Amino acid sequence: MPSGTQRPYVVAHVAVSVDGATTGFQPDVTRFYQLAQTWKEDLTLTGADTVLAQEQALAGAEHPGPAPDGPLLAVVDGRGRVSQWEALRTSGHWCDVVALHCRDTPPRPPARPVREVVTGAGRVDLADALHLLVRDDGVGVVRVDSGGRLIGALLAAGLVDEVSLLVHPVMAGEQATRFWYGDRPAAAPLTLITAQSLPDGLVWLRYHP
Repeated sequence: MPSGTQRPYVVAHVAVSVDGATTGFQPDVTRFYQLAQTWKEDLTLTGADTVLAQEQALAGAEHPGPAPDGPLLAVVDGRGRVSQWEALRTSGHWCDVVALHCRDTPPRPPARPVREVVTGAGRVDLADALHLLVRDDGVGVVRVDSGGRLIGALLAAGLVDEVSLLVHPVMAGEQATRFWYGDRPAAAPLTLITAQSLPDGLVWLRYHP
């Protein structure tokens, strides 16, 4: 991102096991999304893997239409794998949807019903994408909804302002296939903001990187 340009406040809010996994256990989804309202995000940022994992459920869900007062949804889709753009838009959670692509993203149908932001060559330039979303959409707060890979990329790029972990009283162990910090995180200190005990053994931890 060019020096002197603004970027939004980015918070990674994740449901995790005690051993840091985002898979291999049943998260408290209701509590997770209740806490997600803390930030009143302007934009939900997610990755193609997260969307594709929900594709079947999305197809069978009700589609009440866009939520006029909801946040914008941006999907990092550098390889052009997502196709359910209209279902995402009409799911009732977001006001609209944006596809984040790079210059090497495979060709897309010309009449595809989704706005595109194209930045970066071999992969989406996350810093520039955030800058463009601030400039064009007035985005101030971003909540990252990711199984881990996107959060890891944002952390590596120095683009995360807050990490929020809803820790569940379970060890995912060998059932874990993903972790909240991605594949190979760089060592980095975290500064604790708050630690809160919640019902059912849950603990809510918030950090500044």
